[in-house]
Amino acid sequence: MKDEHHAAIMSSRFRGYLPVIIDVETGGLIPQTDALLEIAAVIVDFDEEKRLVATDEWHAHVEPFVGARLDEAALAFNHIDPTHPFRFAISESEALTELFRFVKKALKKTQCKRAFLVGHNAWFDLSFVQAAVSRVGVKSTPFHQFTTLDTAALSALAFGQTVLRKALEAAGLPYVTEEAHSAIYDAKCTADLFCHIVNNWDEKVGRPVSGT
Repeated sequence: MKDEHHAAIMSSRFRGYLPVIIDVETGGLIPQTDALLEIAAVIVDFDEEKRLVATDEWHAHVEPFVGARLDEAALAFNHIDPTHPFRFAISESEALTELFRFVKKALKKTQCKRAFLVGHNAWFDLSFVQAAVSRVGVKSTPFHQFTTLDTAALSALAFGQTVLRKALEAAGLPYVTEEAHSAIYDAKCTADLFCHIVNNWDEKVGRPVSGT
């Protein structure tokens, strides 16, 4: 009964959609030509106090697709060595299969009909996921094709900040610069920020109950 109650809260909070926080690390800025190198996902749900919290996470190192461009400036920024023997990277096809299985499990648990991507500058993460889907030839995904929630935009509204580090600082949340720009760390930070903004809204304004 407790799980069903939590599921009812989530399935009514975002019009039957489940927010899934995604972060990618890449070999450049162009999703059609540049390598997808890391991808991470964080699931959120409501706890017993009806507060949104991170509940589960997944991540993978990804092998550059054949012919992928690797921009030196991008690699210097995210400190990824695509040839490192201990990356234990998997193919885009394997990564998408694992990711979608992870998300579909959460959809079933929360009784949501579909997921939408939450990201900091969400268009960037969604565009790389969609490009990988196109290359692999996946026919359907659990993610909405264009609806996202962007924590950069939400942070501009809530804190007057758009940079992830500054938004977290304004929210009173930790950020360790040395760990930044790994997909899993940035995804967890983005999840914390998203939960903080949603919880503050729900507590001060009130939780909407939407139809599907």
